[in-house]
Amino acid sequence: MSFLSQFTSPFKLRHRGIMGMNKRNHSYIGRYNDRSLYPLVDDKLKTKIIAQRSGATVPELIGVIDSQVNVKRVHDMVKDWPGFVIKPAQGSGGKGILVVIKHKDGIYVKPSGAEMNKEDVERHITNTLAGLFSLGGKNDVAMVENLIQFDDVFDGFSFEGVPDIRVIVFKGYPVMAMMRCSTAASDGKANLHQGAVGVGIDIASGKAVRAVQFNQPVERHPDTERLLSELTVPYWEKLLTLAASAWEMTGLGYIGTDMVLDKYKGPMVLELNARPGLAIQIANGCGLLPRLHHIENLGVPSIPPSPAERVAYAAEQFGAKPQF
Repeated sequence: MSFLSQFTSPFKLRHRGIMGMNKRNHSYIGRYNDRSLYPLVDDKLKTKIIAQRSGATVPELIGVIDSQVNVKRVHDMVKDWPGFVIKPAQGSGGKGILVVIKHKDGIYVKPSGAEMNKEDVERHITNTLAGLFSLGGKNDVAMVENLIQFDDVFDGFSFEGVPDIRVIVFKGYPVMAMMRCSTAASDGKANLHQGAVGVGIDIASGKAVRAVQFNQPVERHPDTERLLSELTVPYWEKLLTLAASAWEMTGLGYIGTDMVLDKYKGPMVLELNARPGLAIQIANGCGLLPRLHHIENLGVPSIPPSPAERVAYAAEQFGAKPQF
């Protein structure tokens, strides 16, 4: 069965339990996420700290620039790092993330091949500090992280950028997942609104079930022509267990966990989101509500299940039937 033959319109999805934004905000984010805990995930620097305390692997932090007087320090900070990423600690929607794959003699090269000089990089950091990319336009800090070396198994599934895996975790159970694959249209960023491809992933197996770009079905990656139905995420159970542990890390009941698979370090926590978007339903061709209701209807056990036990339960309950 091809991806295209599986396509379901958003209208039909409403009859499959698709969740809208109002329902998400009122019944899940508002009900299960204590607002006092939001700073743990709204600030990527705080997220990194709590993830490391929980034993999770995260991208290595090269340094932090927190004031305008320190902006020029970035060049010395990254001189021994072949590639790096600059991101706003309180950014949202992928805004303000600058990826540099190599640099020499003050020339910085982005994944697209476009070059930046020292002043361009400094200007980007200045804009970050001013809150141009941040939630609510608040003053921010710039995090400089090591560049993730994405696993060779994803060659052709992403273009000029690292693919990431978004997992919706509810009350500690992973309920739905997708991989976001960057494209030329998305400028190497794994952002669906900017044109990345969203590939729905079967919770039980880590295999692709369907794919969309701009909410329209696709069978192949638009830039590489790689057949998206061939996508399988390795170390899937380990990755899901790490995602499920975000409940213990943060105390948030409804959360989006963004994971990456590093070539050398395996599954890593990239960031956490207390207000995850709903496009994951389009990518999977089914709604979240039936799965969320199922978890809500579970009784409270005398001994809370571990992240691994919750992953096993979710795989049994929400695994897709074979598609190919």
